[in-house]
Amino acid sequence: MHEQLPRRLASDRLFEGRVIAVRADRLLYPDGTEHTVEVVEHRGAYGIIATTERDEIVLVRQYRGPAGRALWEIPAGTAEPNEDPLDGAARELREETGYRAASMRALGALFTTPGFCDELMYFFHAERLQRGAQSLDDDERIEVGQFTLEEARRMALQGAIADAKTVLALLWLQGDRNQLAPSTVDI
Repeated sequence: MHEQLPRRLASDRLFEGRVIAVRADRLLYPDGTEHTVEVVEHRGAYGIIATTERDEIVLVRQYRGPAGRALWEIPAGTAEPNEDPLDGAARELREETGYRAASMRALGALFTTPGFCDELMYFFHAERLQRGAQSLDDDERIEVGQFTLEEARRMALQGAIADAKTVLALLWLQGDRNQLAPSTVDI
């Protein structure tokens, strides 16, 4: 069965920022109706599930303006234009935590919030970590911590971990630790 998708009739740029852009698409649906959909454009991101030799998860704590508070999260960051996802994930891990991984494995990619945003996050598992110095951007204030899976689970229940990518990482760590998502996503 072939699904009929809406056809884009027009697209208007509403905003162009440093990290995101916003557009409004006018769509024609197969039933003949037209609707406008607002889309946040994002060039993609990486989420890194970094584990130590003692099987602790490495988390970073930073202030998140939209949430209005500091959260503990897996290391993650925005892709640079034309960047290889593995290279980008290694870069983000190194910049945010100071760690370098002797082994990084791709776990797949997922849309973070497909109801309004086209951001695709590539997930990686980083192991055999070597400590180093952080390389933070001017606007970053990041604390690094290592937690057992049980400690991280309690943090999630208490609200210190409150983002989907990190909760997903904790679920993956509690499971069989195979692939997390499809290795490729058709866009």
